[in-house]
Amino acid sequence: MDGPFRGESAFFGLWQYEKENMKVIITGGGGFLGVQLCKMLLHRPQLTNPQGVIEPIDEIVLFDARLNGVPDLFRNSTADGGKPKVICIEGSIDDRNSVQDAIGTDPHTSIFHLASMVSGECEERFDDALRVNLDGGRNIFDVVRAMPGLPRLVFASSIACFGGESMQIPCDDRTKLTPQTTYGMTKVICELLINDYSRKGFFDGRSARLPTVIIRPGKPNTAASSWASGMFREPLNGETCLLPVDWDQRHPMTGYKTVIESLIAIHELPAISLGSDRAVGLPAQSITPRLAKSALSEFARERDFATLGTIEERPDSRIRSIVKNWPVEIDGSRGLALGLPPAPPLSKIIGDYWDDFGVKTS
Repeated sequence: MDGPFRGESAFFGLWQYEKENMKVIITGGGGFLGVQLCKMLLHRPQLTNPQGVIEPIDEIVLFDARLNGVPDLFRNSTADGGKPKVICIEGSIDDRNSVQDAIGTDPHTSIFHLASMVSGECEERFDDALRVNLDGGRNIFDVVRAMPGLPRLVFASSIACFGGESMQIPCDDRTKLTPQTTYGMTKVICELLINDYSRKGFFDGRSARLPTVIIRPGKPNTAASSWASGMFREPLNGETCLLPVDWDQRHPMTGYKTVIESLIAIHELPAISLGSDRAVGLPAQSITPRLAKSALSEFARERDFATLGTIEERPDSRIRSIVKNWPVEIDGSRGLALGLPPAPPLSKIIGDYWDDFGVKTS
């Protein structure tokens, strides 16, 4: 492959050397959370190894089907001795050879499995959802299982695991998982596989059950929860957000920085603290579009915005049918007891997004 991937040894080639420090694999490394996780790990830069010893990170592999523009973000990230700090590899998790090539066999490796088809795509493309989310997950798990030692693996699950008649208000880590979407079903199965692989001693797995992550930059995507970011992002950009749900639709959300901090915190937990239930729900705030509009207005006054874009209700029956089967509130008390950060105030989430991604004018 030409360009800043394999074969370009100046920055992103695959190097052969005797490793003493830690290697980190991020599947879905080209996505928003993958990039943010990589940035935070570069600032740490250390993690706990399977023996419970803190080791420096000297290599981060970003593995994704597409990494457009991502290599340039990390072109100058290098470890001591000139070894590449960030390696970018394009490939699909539904291809076992690509997964094996990206992960390797180094026992000093931790894996953050973030790659997934999103909720809207899974509803429209059932077979692809099984191929990517389930078969791809199996590929990741089995490659890690074959590695020496007991590598740590953190899987990004979702509150879409909840649904149907068993939903509570709030849902917590003991709520029965009866998802009502294909996306949620694939997440539940991967959670169960991680529990069983960990029980059998194949690897040390942990699942982070994520609420909806806000505020994502860029354009709307096909996730059924895309509106949750759009109702902040578009008005801040001076654009109109077309809201597919009603103004009082409650939905659990948290900030992207808190999610990244939580993924790392879950990785660092001693295995004994998790017991047999390896899935931990992240704390979240129950937010409505009406609350979002009020918080945006307050933020605009504080930052002296000239104009905010509008939020206009535009009902979408497909999105509403998916969202109505998701929980409206999450009890993250187990996560808090394990040391995960609380969900930040909405004002901080908006401020973080604007400071990091807002359209600045002189």
